Amino acid sequence: MIKSLHARHHQLAQQEKQVEYLSNGIFKEGKLPTFQQKIKSVNFFPLKPAALEIFQVNIGYMCNQVCKHCHVDAGPDRREIMTRQTMQQCLNVLAQTKIHTLDITGGAPEMNPDFRWFVAEAKRIGVQEIIVRSNLTIILANPKYYDLPSFFKEHGVRICSSLPFYKADKTDRQRGEGVFETSVEALKLLNEVGYGKEESGLILDLVYNPTGAFLPGDQMQLQRDFKKELKDHSNIDFNSLLTITNIPISRYLDFLIESGNYEEYMEKLVNAFNPAAVPGVMCRNTISVDWQGNLYDCDFNQMLGLKTSSAACQHISDFDMERLSRRDIVINQHCFACTAGAGSSCQGAVA
Repeated sequence: MIKSLHARHHQLAQQEKQVEYLSNGIFKEGKLPTFQQKIKSVNFFPLKPAALEIFQVNIGYMCNQVCKHCHVDAGPDRREIMTRQTMQQCLNVLAQTKIHTLDITGGAPEMNPDFRWFVAEAKRIGVQEIIVRSNLTIILANPKYYDLPSFFKEHGVRICSSLPFYKADKTDRQRGEGVFETSVEALKLLNEVGYGKEESGLILDLVYNPTGAFLPGDQMQLQRDFKKELKDHSNIDFNSLLTITNIPISRYLDFLIESGNYEEYMEKLVNAFNPAAVPGVMCRNTISVDWQGNLYDCDFNQMLGLKTSSAACQHISDFDMERLSRRDIVINQHCFACTAGAGSSCQGAVA
């Protein structure tokens, strides 16, 4: 208990430190315009929500991997796990609203002991689309997970899985030794039950993050490259590739600062600001819920401890669609990553 409280206090201190770092420095000195100034210049400030379509629920920060780019700072030592009671509150909201997508994330969400119950209940109450963000290696991490492909198929789950590259060196550099090989084996198991096959209706999407301090390339070209390489070398099929710009928070922000790349990377994001990407940013149609039931405008704000506006509800137990629809979305400089180039969201490029 004492260890858990200490870890929580450490996390809060780290969040405050990172928010302060993003809010000051090169932005406070005027070297770069702030995100607020940028969206104000294109008449999008304050940033307001559109129709709420996606309920993204982080059911725990525990993970079997420790990836260098992880914005959740997830790992085997994390003990933050959503309870069944909080999951039920999420299900109650889904049952009472027109939100059509439940997006389940982590950590490795499958490590939550109530994960399967949550998916099955969401299916039972008629949630239109259930997304699980799986790291793939969890399927082979322990015999109790071996049947996950069949479970996913049974409940018609859409799988989104991170794969930094179609070759082992770059993938293992970002996610750990041997991860690429294990991911390939997991993808084959998903293919065996029908995932990634056009006629099956079972959707398997891969998610690409750059391995360094740069922006992702063209999503469609990368998708063509991934499809060809994975098919030619491993006979793997998947549906779509989603490109996500690395968000300058958590471990990735620490990497940028320690490597001396922070100012250069932020300058890249600011210079690549695309007004056409602003309407499609994920915080406009998504609400993020953390393991305790707190509400955030996006998963990235969650990791910085930036809850939804105090004028709106801030916990799942007080969920109020009307108040949320009127709120101002909370922003900071990390938001530049979502408007750079073709834009970025958990659903891939937006512009």
